[in-house]
Amino acid sequence: MSQGIKFEVIDVPIPEGTNVIIGHSHFIKTLEDIYEALVNSVPNIKFGLAFCEASGKRLIRHEGTDEELRKLAIDLCRKIAAGHTFVIYLRNAWPINVLNAIKHVVEVVNIYAATANPLSVIVAEIAPERRGIVGVVDGHSPLGVESDADIKERRELVRKFGYKL
Repeated sequence: MSQGIKFEVIDVPIPEGTNVIIGHSHFIKTLEDIYEALVNSVPNIKFGLAFCEASGKRLIRHEGTDEELRKLAIDLCRKIAAGHTFVIYLRNAWPINVLNAIKHVVEVVNIYAATANPLSVIVAEIAPERRGIVGVVDGHSPLGVESDADIKERRELVRKFGYKL
């Protein structure tokens, strides 16, 4: 029986020009399937991918096309230490370019965050070797409601990025 719940807040390092995606999956072949989803979505994508195995050897499995990003993903998985958690660090792509492909990977259960904003992961521990992600805190609280000038600026920005005509 559990002796209670301990919570931990883990701040996620996100280097300049990098985005992170954190999710939950359920099977060891997650790594290869997410790898394929990423490379098939964006040519020349740079990423590091790590996955916390929840049974068997219980290793942090990893893949990627960029060693620095792979190390970041491994390090974050080590800190989170929650079974079936996966972490992807991206460069040369935005989460919007890959999220649908990741969501369609049959092993993926949930996406907790996809961001370049300040990010914290809230982890609950119910026993020394049993941890899970409770939620995330992504970015900052709003400061107000957008004005007409802000609307114009937002619309121009998505066009500058090439997502609208």
